[in-house]
Amino acid sequence: MPASTLGIIIRFVVCFLLGSIPFAVLAMMGSGVDIRSVGSGNPGFNNVLRVNKLRAVLTLAGDLGKGYFAVWLASHGAHGVALGWLFGFGAILGHCFSPFLKFNGGKGIATSAGVMLKLYPFWAGVALAFFVVARLAFSRLKWPEAGATSSMCTWALFVILMLAFVSPQDAFYAALLTLFLGWRHKKNFQNLLSRRSAA
Repeated sequence: MPASTLGIIIRFVVCFLLGSIPFAVLAMMGSGVDIRSVGSGNPGFNNVLRVNKLRAVLTLAGDLGKGYFAVWLASHGAHGVALGWLFGFGAILGHCFSPFLKFNGGKGIATSAGVMLKLYPFWAGVALAFFVVARLAFSRLKWPEAGATSSMCTWALFVILMLAFVSPQDAFYAALLTLFLGWRHKKNFQNLLSRRSAA
């Protein structure tokens, strides 16, 4: 196996393990609350936010940082954007399927945002602004699953931005990640459909 290939594999594993660090669980240490047993049971930012805003900020910083640093590993080795996406996805997989949580984990939105922030900070800022507006709008409308809906709308926008202003290759990677995140949120959208049909 070529040394460069081995190096890529090692870095991917490192990114997976980095992504596996359960910051939501760590942030709740000392509070007497197991975040996996309250709210949605999801060990991620949104669920921590329901319990404690300060600890949610710590969770968000950790989860964003995982994605950001994973892409930094790629850029530090001058491997290019494609491996930035690959290493970022490694961190996202670790977050969603953490071996420290018996291969359970969060939904991956915050860690994905960290990847987006490192790869394309300007377009990440545009997407973040859109997310804030969408989240406020859906919440004001009392839309079920406002967080999941606004998150996925934001990622759909990011795919369009990549296609329009960056490259088809980046749009393809962003689309794959969007499909994965949509799959991670399938229960949210099942709940949304059931609530809308019952309304």
